[in-house]
Amino acid sequence: MKVQPQTDWVEKWAVYSPHKTAVSEYETDRSLTWIQLNSIANRLANQLTVISGLRKGDRVAVLADNCLEYVALFSAMQKTGCVLVPLNYRLAAPEIDHLLKDSAPSLLIAQDHYRHLFDQAPASREAKCSWSWSHLEEICNPDRTDDAVYNGPDLEPDDPVFLLFTAGTTGFPKGAIYTHKMLFWNSINTAMSLIVNAESRTVNVMPPFHTGGWNVLTTPFLHHGGSTCLMRKFEPRAVLGLLQKERVTIFMAVPTMLKMMADHPDFASAAFPDLLYLIVGGEAMPVPLIEQWQNKGVPVRQGYGMTEVGPNLTSLHQDDAIRKIGSIGRPNFYVQTRIVDESGKDVDADEPGELLLKGPMVTPGYWNKPEATQEAIEDGWFHTGDMVRCDSEGYLYVVDRIKNMFISGGENVYPVEVERAILKHPGVSEVAVVGVSDDKWGEVGKAFIVSRTKLTAEQVRDHCKMHLARFKIPKIVVFVEELPKNDAGKIDRKTLKLQS
Repeated sequence: MKVQPQTDWVEKWAVYSPHKTAVSEYETDRSLTWIQLNSIANRLANQLTVISGLRKGDRVAVLADNCLEYVALFSAMQKTGCVLVPLNYRLAAPEIDHLLKDSAPSLLIAQDHYRHLFDQAPASREAKCSWSWSHLEEICNPDRTDDAVYNGPDLEPDDPVFLLFTAGTTGFPKGAIYTHKMLFWNSINTAMSLIVNAESRTVNVMPPFHTGGWNVLTTPFLHHGGSTCLMRKFEPRAVLGLLQKERVTIFMAVPTMLKMMADHPDFASAAFPDLLYLIVGGEAMPVPLIEQWQNKGVPVRQGYGMTEVGPNLTSLHQDDAIRKIGSIGRPNFYVQTRIVDESGKDVDADEPGELLLKGPMVTPGYWNKPEATQEAIEDGWFHTGDMVRCDSEGYLYVVDRIKNMFISGGENVYPVEVERAILKHPGVSEVAVVGVSDDKWGEVGKAFIVSRTKLTAEQVRDHCKMHLARFKIPKIVVFVEELPKNDAGKIDRKTLKLQS
């Protein structure tokens, strides 16, 4: 009898609950039971290693929407020791090229409508092989019965399972190494904070290139035997219907999505008797919106997470949603925290300082970036770059982002990256980008530009479309004679924020 690696969650559930639905897909009405998912993942594992020649540690870069095949690929990673590299299909081809150069994948897989991003990226030609989407679909056909068994290598807890790209303060993305150990402990932290078990049901509307799309609920559900319905695109009416039809017990979204759902006409007649609570991340949820959902009998749980750590790190209990408004809650069970000043000394209660995190869910580092790793992790403590305070009851509050990053519709946007793209325009002399409040997206970019020639805001945005993902393009563009500078000659972003 084959020894099952402890990383192979799907094979375990194929034994415990073979005919229970593991994952389904809203748009196609397809679904897979645990035994079907395991059989497909075994077949994929054989194709990856025996046919395509991949080995433990080789990267598999994917451009795809949420779908059954993506989940099957993840399960194959848990079996083979290969590393899944989910790429952001909202990026421009030059950005994809940079990620491919950095991650050096052995295999490329893209849905047909995203294939052009690989075709336009020179680094894609360095990959050992490439699969068409039709080839992946053929392998994942649940009616096939071949290669139902896979004998893989021994995997260690510190072996990577994901390479998740997150933008850095320099504007260049960094690949956070996400290990099997991190995956396990994030799942444990999640289940101890929330109610996650084999009877849990969710709908996943988060994009698959984020840690949120994979590790807030999807991988904990795969670990605990829950059922996940995938949606390729968020659509308020469809989600409202699915929450009821699928009898969803836990649902995760960003406030922008929840507001669009609450504003939809169908919300008034909707009922959610099975929904224990909403999980909210990405940005703070306004009190009126919390109250709208609570009046529907759905409590709200807000939290805090990071790609490099967790991501499920803190949780604000639903009973405290109003009393502790603005708080990200308290640390989850296996998460250690410190709040320190600039000298590294622990601060007192209610004093702001940088949040440091420690525990078995901390990344071992950034891919190919030893200096960035050394800067971020010291004696096992991960420096988040976020300024927080802790009140006398142990509740954490984010005071400010030390980095200039802002969040637009749940997406992290780093001004330096946007500024670099705008400066490529020959008519731009100087530029500074800050995040400003927006009713729909939470925050959007506002660009202050000193121009060499006569430019329009539309010309600037058209230029950005060639270099940046849509969510990074500044919604507001203003032209100024000069940018404010501080005594050190650096752009005074605080003054620009005040002007906004």
